Amino acid sequence: MKAELDTVEKTADGMDPGHAAALQVALGQSPDITTGSYLPPFFHQLYFWTPQPPDRLGRDGHPRVGQGLIPDMGLPRRMWAGGRLRFHRPLLAGVPAEKESRVETVERKEGRSGPLAFVTLAHRVMQEGVVTVEEALALREAGDTGPVLCWLAAPGAAYGAAVEHDVELTASSVEQLDEILHDAPTGRRPRVQLKVDTGLSRNGARGPAWDELVAAASRAQAAGKVEVTGVWSHLACADEPGHPANDQQETVFRAALDVVGEAGLEPQWRHLANSAALLTRPSAHFDLVRPGIATYGIDPDPAVAGIVDLRPVMTLRARLAQVKRVPAGTAVSYGHTWTTDRETTLGLVPLGYGDGVLRSASGRAEAAHDGERVPVVGRICMDQLVVDLGDRPARRGDVVTLFGAAPGAPTAQDWASAAGTIAYEVVTRLGDRVVRTHRG
Repeated sequence: MKAELDTVEKTADGMDPGHAAALQVALGQSPDITTGSYLPPFFHQLYFWTPQPPDRLGRDGHPRVGQGLIPDMGLPRRMWAGGRLRFHRPLLAGVPAEKESRVETVERKEGRSGPLAFVTLAHRVMQEGVVTVEEALALREAGDTGPVLCWLAAPGAAYGAAVEHDVELTASSVEQLDEILHDAPTGRRPRVQLKVDTGLSRNGARGPAWDELVAAASRAQAAGKVEVTGVWSHLACADEPGHPANDQQETVFRAALDVVGEAGLEPQWRHLANSAALLTRPSAHFDLVRPGIATYGIDPDPAVAGIVDLRPVMTLRARLAQVKRVPAGTAVSYGHTWTTDRETTLGLVPLGYGDGVLRSASGRAEAAHDGERVPVVGRICMDQLVVDLGDRPARRGDVVTLFGAAPGAPTAQDWASAAGTIAYEVVTRLGDRVVRTHRG
């Protein structure tokens, strides 16, 4: 085994199970890593349902368009992520405990991308969200029959196959909606969510284009050609809670929902909040929230760290391929950017930027060996990196942990800081040569 990514089941001590939404998920593939939550092959999100008090529900039992959750969401002081992820009343304020929802089971199947896991849903607690149609179809091929939303596709995407396999699609323009309707198999009614650009300036319709999209969707639904199931957008600065763009985008989103209501559409789901907004902005929770990086047990940004206690679920480790004692003055790795200033022991770790380890962290990152931090020295290579073990005992085959749940180990954020990037990149870039092991 070259390298391993590991996530081990964790339990939330002291949490009342009656007041928790328990999520058990494992996802991953390939050779050499250990995991037990959301991992590559693709970035995966879970959309948690946020039930509403009775006075905020319409006659159909769904939340009224334009209504948000009550301000005091009662966020917990501890949130755990792992083989089991528990939210202790993070979203369900004002709802009796017996009405709170949970994910009941996880099943693991072998898909074309390797082992995939999926959940059995209880009480309409959530959707799964993926980026591409291909990722959604991979889940279906693995046996996942739960609700899945795909949110990004270029012209020519396999919309017909997505509709055939009950995958919800996102329409960000009239042209995209028309393509979805054109490709839908005869007799099948696509389920579509409309994406509004509220200020991120990426995907989504804005201004007059939003009005046109809503009008086209309303006509298509009236003709029985489509079912509009949701409206959503994405925040640009949620990891900066005081940024004025957050208020601006929420205002634009509410105005967009008004347009939807005026067109006679009553979508079931309205969602705006990502991980950061889940933790800091209750008014943006609406009907679903989209925790992405939080499901890895990683804070969305150091600026919002500590709001809840997120526990990392992902551990990247490898065994030393070689250990050697070298004298002072020994230059290490490409370019000889680092030279020993004393006699020391070097350890060769068989992981490199070809596996997704950030080369930009060269000379700044650390790893853990036998419970102690050791520096990564010299340049990180395509397939390997070198750590300075000093005078501590070491031998070939010893485990070195780059980040995750091991004594003394750095965090994914530590690696991100060393590389001048964000933790999202650290955990989503790991390649197929890294073996995934799922526990819990």
